[in-house]
Amino acid sequence: MLLEYFKFLDHKLRDVMLPHGLLKEFSKVFSILVRGLDIIAVMVAGLAAYYYRFSHFDITEQYMSALCIGAILTTVVFSFFHIYESVRGQAIWQYISRLLQAILVVLLLLAGLAFLTKTGVSFSRTWFLLWSIFSVILLVLFRGSLLFVLRLMRAHGMNERRVIIIGAGKLSAKLAETVHQALWTGFRVEKIFEVQSRPEDLGLYLEQSKLAIDEIWLALPLGAEDCVKDLLYQLRHHTIAIRFVLDVFGLDLHNHSFTDLAGFPAVNLSASPMIGMNKIIKALEDKLLASLIILIVSPLLLIIAIAVKLTSKGPVLFKQKRHGWDGRVINVYKFRTMYEHEDKPGVVTQASENDARITPLGRFLRKTSLDELPQFYNVLQGKMSIVGPRPHAVEHNEFYKDSIKAYMQRHKVKPGITGWAQVNGWRGKTEIITKMEKRVEYDLYYIENWSLFLDLKIIFLTIIHGFVNKNAY
Repeated sequence: MLLEYFKFLDHKLRDVMLPHGLLKEFSKVFSILVRGLDIIAVMVAGLAAYYYRFSHFDITEQYMSALCIGAILTTVVFSFFHIYESVRGQAIWQYISRLLQAILVVLLLLAGLAFLTKTGVSFSRTWFLLWSIFSVILLVLFRGSLLFVLRLMRAHGMNERRVIIIGAGKLSAKLAETVHQALWTGFRVEKIFEVQSRPEDLGLYLEQSKLAIDEIWLALPLGAEDCVKDLLYQLRHHTIAIRFVLDVFGLDLHNHSFTDLAGFPAVNLSASPMIGMNKIIKALEDKLLASLIILIVSPLLLIIAIAVKLTSKGPVLFKQKRHGWDGRVINVYKFRTMYEHEDKPGVVTQASENDARITPLGRFLRKTSLDELPQFYNVLQGKMSIVGPRPHAVEHNEFYKDSIKAYMQRHKVKPGITGWAQVNGWRGKTEIITKMEKRVEYDLYYIENWSLFLDLKIIFLTIIHGFVNKNAY
């Protein structure tokens, strides 16, 4: 019944010839509608939290002002995170992850505003916590439901965008096959033209075609500049959206994206994800969590420091030079776990099982990862993150950088105390190069797929089973 109604709506929208359809990417009406529903969700969440906390709806002017500010901030921050842009063709988990990050920023801004205006004491912390939880639930449910309905419609032939692909070689066929297998995107490939066999006048072909084409995709090699110019000239009288699909599948890319260089569009073939808002979110995450953790474990830090000093000669802390963000050399701190000794110049011997250099206390500290606790100071310094690729000794980097492809790409983000490789079991001694290759593989996956949600997941997994590990010597 629901699908039948959607089909009726879809046909009606086509009949009245709306510019791009109510549910198309460029609909201002739909954009305003979604913003309005977001505001309603935030307000309803706040009122529900108020009733839960105070058992009545007689809300004060102060609380109502807070709700209004929160609703306005939500629409503003969501715009910065591109929440209101089309997600056609994007993975739903990436969208939800971006949505959760945006909500977290709104909550941090509200908390910061309350602190700066010294009005925090006027509000119930229980109410604010409940408001946050209810808002997350309502916004995620609303967005998830909206995406589900849109994908359901598109999978059944509604809310489609008809596409013509003009290509050369295997790229066009691969692109068409991918789109055909992902019906939820709502893209429907009507025809594929090889560059050599396309009609002499593509514009005339489109005019004579009975189908309403929404987009034309140019799946051409990077060097096909003259061909692109020719096609654009033929299409100069048409307002159809034209997209250029870059043939970059043969390149070894890391966190590729698009950017603007002094007005020139450019493709980032290899770049750090820690730019713009991502960098701010990561810094806030690190500073807040590191400060909280140091505050909680400070008695433990003192106990371990005294124990290290009393059980063996030497300094309490061990300092080692390792590569940080962008390959800069930093000092990384740990509790000393070995007897004092000297390595050969330019050589760092990895700890092994039953290593005679490790003290009895050090063996326990290494096995439980408690020796890593001083690195939270590195996080407060801004030289490390709580989550990121583990930093290796400078000597190890020199050895592996020529042996493992893309090894140094690990340094596109700050090194971390824990990481995706570690919670997946890739830690400890790397006596064979394949072990280091797997660690690098997981580190690069983390960089490619970074999100606040992934960081929180890694922290959670570290707490559950990441401290004690059989590979930690």
